[in-house]
Amino acid sequence: QVQLVESGGGLVQAGGSLRLSCVASGITFSFVALGWYRQVPGKQRELVAGISRAGTTKYADFVKGRFTISRDNAKNTVYLQINSLKPEDTAVYYCARVTSWLGGQADYWGQGTQVTVSS
Repeated sequence: QVQLVESGGGLVQAGGSLRLSCVASGITFSFVALGWYRQVPGKQRELVAGISRAGTTKYADFVKGRFTISRDNAKNTVYLQINSLKPEDTAVYYCARVTSWLGGQADYWGQGTQVTVSS
């Protein structure tokens, strides 16, 4: 059974930083691409960052150098470091197993972690 469990969200002031973590089980972690997505109510879930099994990364244009995705295969964990947080970054953040690197589609999802940025 595949499980992805996110943590690290919370309430932070604009300009602050957070590091989100996602621990995976039930998959051969080092063989899969992973991604972080976010969703706000009423909007479609969007890809924020992805990391391939080789460590290649990709980011949404709106990230603009503020987000860094990384992985630790020994810990079955993928991270998202978010710096210079803005109120518009407020969303539920999900990690997922990416099934299409170009299209950003994913199949297995975590439950999400809420990030709230106050102005």
